[in-house]
Amino acid sequence: MIQPSEDNAAPADVPDVLTFVFDGNGGAEATAPEDFAGLTSERDKGQFAWQHIRRDAPERPQLMAACGLDSFVTDALIADETRPRCTVHGDGALINLRGINLNPGAEPEDMISVRLWLTRDKVIGISVRPLHALEDLLEAIARGQAPTSPGDFVAKIALRLADRAEPAVATMNEEIDDMEVRVLEPSGEISRPELSALRRRAILLRRFMIPQRDALTTLEIEDVSWLADRDRSRLREAAERVFRLGEELDAIRDRSQIVHDQIMDRRAENMNRQMLLLSIVAAIFLPLGLITGLLGINVGGIPGADSPWAFWAVSGMLLVIGLLLLLWIRRFGFFR
Repeated sequence: MIQPSEDNAAPADVPDVLTFVFDGNGGAEATAPEDFAGLTSERDKGQFAWQHIRRDAPERPQLMAACGLDSFVTDALIADETRPRCTVHGDGALINLRGINLNPGAEPEDMISVRLWLTRDKVIGISVRPLHALEDLLEAIARGQAPTSPGDFVAKIALRLADRAEPAVATMNEEIDDMEVRVLEPSGEISRPELSALRRRAILLRRFMIPQRDALTTLEIEDVSWLADRDRSRLREAAERVFRLGEELDAIRDRSQIVHDQIMDRRAENMNRQMLLLSIVAAIFLPLGLITGLLGINVGGIPGADSPWAFWAVSGMLLVIGLLLLLWIRRFGFFR
């Protein structure tokens, strides 16, 4: 589990509803949430508006109703379970993204969804839980680096999500590196539950990273009039970043399987050695046990039954037979 740090502490106190108007040149101005539905874009100036709402915000139903969204878009934005995807609907596009969960006490693979409805002049976003990438975007807006178009908005969000996921993936890489070193050491011990947990995290993160790449690529190639060439280039860059993270997660998953195979090979080798030792002991003592068993039967005619030196003679004979068996086993290379 990723431990909280200064970089992945709880997000700042972000309001349940955010509303901004972007001028298309990196500038932005906050406005009242109730004014969002009446905002119009001046396309010659490249302006567009953004409203982001927490799904559990009390004013969410009224704000979404005021935007005049149809049932398909509304249901998609407030759905309980979502996967990364992109769907063109009319002149707009619906895109779902996922961000790694860096909230204190949470599992990173419990990813947080971001649902976006994009049109020529408006962006409507819905999230379920606090998300660090949203805080990063607000900081960029405060620095005068706001998105310049709806397509650029999606690309910036996707890049922020990738930025936040990279430390978690890097930590997983370090963990598997350490395991690969330890598994090669003769005395190295690796906990199978620890390895299984790492592989599980990689699989769960990859489960959303690959579809997220596909969602961004789909938006890039869709024939929507309000996506400019620069927007498509930015979306392509974001998709490549997400794809690279997916490849690293694939590598972590495969390397985890290799480490698991090495652990099982070592255990099988140790078991084979123990079984070989038991077989050698059995091969030596089986004929000796046969001889002592024959001498111990309760019938007449046992050689040396009345001789005081017979016990020592039989013991010496057993010792010689045991040594001869040992030399025979060594000659055939069972100890190599």
